[in-house]
Amino acid sequence: MAPKVREGDAVVALSGKWISWAHTAMAYTAFVGALVTGLSLHYHKIVENEYYGYPQEWFPSVSATIGDRYPERAVFQFFIAMTSGPRLLLVFLWYILTARPNSSLPKIVAGVGIFRTLSCGGWTYVTSTDDHGWHDIFMISYLVATLPWTLGCLALSPNNVQAYKYRKILAGSFFGTLVPLIYYFIQHKVHKVPGAYTIYAFYEWALILFDVGFDAVTAVDFDGFELIIRDVKGSSRGKTQQVADALLEQEKDKPIGRVVGSDIRWTEALDAVADIYIGFVFWSMLTSLALTVWYFPLWHMGISGYEVMVMCTVSPFLLTSKSIRTTVIQNVRSVHLLSLTGLLAFLAKTPELRLFSVGFGVSMSCLAWSATWYAERSQESRLESRVLAWSIGLAASSVSKFVFWTNNPIWPIMHAENGGWNQMGLLLAAPAIFRSTRTVTENRGGIDLADRPKTSPFLASLGLAGLLFGMHSMLSDSSTMILWVWEGFPVRGPIAANGVLTIAAMGVGILGGTLFQGSVSSWTNFLLASTGAFAVTAYHNWLGYLGGLLLAVSLMALATPLVTSAVRHGPVTFGLGFLIYNILVLAHVWVVAYAFVPGGPLMREHTDWVMSATVLFLGAGVYASPRAETHSKRRPRSGKNIPSRSASQYTYVLFVIQLIALATSYLRFPTNDYVPYHKDDKVITAGIWTIHFSLDNDMWSSERRMRDLIQELEIDVIGLLESDLQRIIMGNRDTTQYLAEDLGMYVDYGPGPDKHTWGSALLSKFPILNSTHHLLPSPVGELAPAIHATLDAYGDLVDVVVFHSGQEEDPEDRRLQSEYLAKLMKESPRPLILLSYLVVKPNEGNYNTYVGEKSGMRDIDPSDWDRWCEYILYKGIRRSGYARVSRSTITDTELQVGKFVVGQPESSNEQISEDQVPEGLRFPSLFRGQGVRDHRYHVFDEPRYFV
Repeated sequence: MAPKVREGDAVVALSGKWISWAHTAMAYTAFVGALVTGLSLHYHKIVENEYYGYPQEWFPSVSATIGDRYPERAVFQFFIAMTSGPRLLLVFLWYILTARPNSSLPKIVAGVGIFRTLSCGGWTYVTSTDDHGWHDIFMISYLVATLPWTLGCLALSPNNVQAYKYRKILAGSFFGTLVPLIYYFIQHKVHKVPGAYTIYAFYEWALILFDVGFDAVTAVDFDGFELIIRDVKGSSRGKTQQVADALLEQEKDKPIGRVVGSDIRWTEALDAVADIYIGFVFWSMLTSLALTVWYFPLWHMGISGYEVMVMCTVSPFLLTSKSIRTTVIQNVRSVHLLSLTGLLAFLAKTPELRLFSVGFGVSMSCLAWSATWYAERSQESRLESRVLAWSIGLAASSVSKFVFWTNNPIWPIMHAENGGWNQMGLLLAAPAIFRSTRTVTENRGGIDLADRPKTSPFLASLGLAGLLFGMHSMLSDSSTMILWVWEGFPVRGPIAANGVLTIAAMGVGILGGTLFQGSVSSWTNFLLASTGAFAVTAYHNWLGYLGGLLLAVSLMALATPLVTSAVRHGPVTFGLGFLIYNILVLAHVWVVAYAFVPGGPLMREHTDWVMSATVLFLGAGVYASPRAETHSKRRPRSGKNIPSRSASQYTYVLFVIQLIALATSYLRFPTNDYVPYHKDDKVITAGIWTIHFSLDNDMWSSERRMRDLIQELEIDVIGLLESDLQRIIMGNRDTTQYLAEDLGMYVDYGPGPDKHTWGSALLSKFPILNSTHHLLPSPVGELAPAIHATLDAYGDLVDVVVFHSGQEEDPEDRRLQSEYLAKLMKESPRPLILLSYLVVKPNEGNYNTYVGEKSGMRDIDPSDWDRWCEYILYKGIRRSGYARVSRSTITDTELQVGKFVVGQPESSNEQISEDQVPEGLRFPSLFRGQGVRDHRYHVFDEPRYFV
């Protein structure tokens, strides 16, 4: 029989020597970790001083290593912070060890030890760059305090011969090292002797070793100490009730008790993670399907035939066959594994094979999820858990896109070269499927399927379709609704970093749907969804976004009741639901692609119709779903009793996802401290590029390749056309987020996705003081977007206009657009640069409206006759250079670049050679000849420069 535990027994006992060893380990790790990191990443920079660099100086000093360079500084500061706890305990234990009655020296030494610890924190966290004066004060204070600390410890040392011997050696070495240290510092600073600083650095590092080693000797003295924690009230043995325990006991029979548990049960937690990851894979593949389909009409400039692949989502129709349904349910693991062909698609060499791989994977995934839901119909709690995992999977997919600048890292348009994590995604998917599908559900007990619902399966299908489309079109990316309500500068609404609010709203909806299952399928929640949909469609800035957040909460809350309703109405509901969802997706495309599709004019610019249909379909689903007061009666039945999965485990995973989103938002918040490439020359390097929706010729996401070219050309201001990717067919992406954050630029996304254009965007190293979005006259063809922005360029105001005109097939549209834009540019009282896509030959037709008296604009190079699409025009500013750079396989259009000098008037069209041009006004030589990565100066084979 086990002995009883008495009140006051020791809970923890720890030898005092481990305090010393912890202090020593953390301190040495701080310095050595920073040294190794610095030598690995910035060797030549940290060995360089004000007089010499490598090879004269070849080893860094302590200050250069731990100072102001990232990540060395972060490594050092992290471990120094970890050292502080053991350090203060070491000082405390030393005082306990040496304290004597009527003796004040132990108190003085302890005070010096605390002061020395605080001063160490001072020079560690206040760098010389932050405040040179205070940094030196803290450092000098630390060094001065080292002397009384060392001498005091020697004087108070216990009668331990071994410890005293070590202390004398280390103290002597410390103070003895100061002599050559000072000598070589003088040789370096005064006499400027090459290599002297390297020798000084070795002595400086020796000081660190001796200083930390001196305190490490306390391990010998503290070996006779034992730190004991006693529990005098029995709290550690669960005798006192915690607040959380009391709350959970009180709420255990209420919905909150099902969502928040007092502990994490690891088996169920792993089940939850596996289920959610499979949900993440489903949404990752579904959101990539339309994106891979889009590649083909994009290059065909019309219907390609590959669009039929969007219909692969209707595979759940197969479940209407009893034999197929039974086979799929009994082999749902195999069906899920087959769906992983969608993740393997990145290995396919051709776009066609990638599309077919994704299509097959999506069809299998839709079939597997529908079968899983239907198979769980007899176990309401398990069915709710499955839907919960599917919903959180969408949130996880949205967060992954938030982290990766709107690209999902396991999409088939991603691979290692452009930031993809495809192999990792596949590696995690297989074990997740095996764990999630290890049990088989039988329809015994639970919902009585003989009692069929009174409403039509068609209504439930409409609800499922509205749910799928609303979640996909509005919530699959955290910035979609932000760009719906974006109106330019000054900023009056949310920015991309505020996407964490969208993700938080999704989380609130998921929790609300779990906590208030009886009320989320009510007409009240439908009214909230309708209000949110109206607000995000009709209003802009924060008001419109708040409507979007309301819609996000309501949509996610409706997931469980609408999917459950679809289950109750039979397997046909899923196939029909996905079919209607596909119709909504096509309508979503038709509103902007009306010029290229049959029947397009009927849907032209009618996003409001699509949103209204979505809301009405949700209403049909709410009508078909069971009310709280009419839930199906339960009848106990014999058979295997499958235990339910605790909703609290899913809640914990959702909480972790929200924390990741919050951290990402902090890291991605813009710094707004951007600097142009040649500020001393007051140059604006401006470019125009049609980026073909950020899909290169081989169907890979092209942001990183674009980034490299823009950076190497040292472009300060660039207009991007065909840049609106916030639609289902384009993956709900936003290339400008990655480019702006990586290149350090301000960004105006341009007219949002609710404006029905193909997009125009502006990125600038200069602050954008004001910007206005324009939709130019387009009575027949596609809408023509424009951005008119005013920049603060070196203290002067300079206007920039980014513009994409209509198609060649619509001459009247293009004529009206040219007159509108000419008037806009003529009325600007400031220097102006036009970055445009005009669809006109030089000196013909509308060209003479864009250039000349009507607009007040000049062509950057009137002698360049080989143009049709892209043009750069200007007025009121000196043009100094012009270049055309080949596109490689990034897009179908070249990049045009011009250089302008702020504060100088227009000049003549006389050309000059490059050797007559100041260095800061020249284009990079990198792109001469064959160039790099198939980017080179073409047409003229070199840049052109002007007087």
